[in-house]
Amino acid sequence: MCRHVHPAVGDPAGRTHEPHGESAISPSAGSLSADAAESVLRELADARSELKRTADRQRRFMADASHELLTPLAGLRAQLEEARLHPDETDLTELVVHTLRDVDRLQRVVSDLLALQKAGTKPSQGTRLADLSELVLAQVASRAPRTPTLLQIIPGVVIDAIEHEIHRLLDNLLDNAQRHARSKVLVEVRQEGAHAEIAVSDDGDGIAEADRERIFEPFARLDESRCRSRGGSGLGLAIAREIVRAHGGTISVEDPPEGGACFVVRLPLAEPLAHPVDGHPRP
Repeated sequence: MCRHVHPAVGDPAGRTHEPHGESAISPSAGSLSADAAESVLRELADARSELKRTADRQRRFMADASHELLTPLAGLRAQLEEARLHPDETDLTELVVHTLRDVDRLQRVVSDLLALQKAGTKPSQGTRLADLSELVLAQVASRAPRTPTLLQIIPGVVIDAIEHEIHRLLDNLLDNAQRHARSKVLVEVRQEGAHAEIAVSDDGDGIAEADRERIFEPFARLDESRCRSRGGSGLGLAIAREIVRAHGGTISVEDPPEGGACFVVRLPLAEPLAHPVDGHPRP
């Protein structure tokens, strides 16, 4: 049986029309595809660069952490081997004092490594309304009076806080300030717009502007004037930054009017509530 193909209605020449857009290609389609491909390639390159930077940071962190742990271990081994080889010449009391000092350093590094890990993974629940001035007063009062600490605080500056983490933040900042202060430390609590601010200043050597971001990296090594030989594990400021980030805030280094270094923490204020701060969890 023979099949007949009828010409399209309205076309006297009998030509058939192809639907618009199916076989015709827009002149700009090729350029759009090229632009899209270039954009994807740029994103892939950026992602690869970020992965490399992250891997470099992790390798550097592992190397620094290993160094900080191996140094006191090496000291312990040297002292104990010396005592084993020359027991008659070993002062037991002196040996115990020196080995305990290295054990203390090991414990401090391990504890701070755990604190850094926990601060970076802290869950958002468990916050309470807290008056920053009360937290500062309690923290300063609990510390040994190593360096005169002046206070300029405003009561009623309330934040949502995991209180023991804020105490750890204050403790680390005060440790850092007292370690480098020449004669005094100043702690301020104030309100700036929708943020609470804590400023901890020392009158020691300042921090070069080029180092003001790097100083928050784990085991950061700066110039001799603010090096870790004065104590500390090298993790205190890194822990402080993670605690601040977990609370939705920022931390930075500024220049105080009288010289030295000023660490400024900015945290979001708590939302206004009908009831006063009572230390109970928020509903």
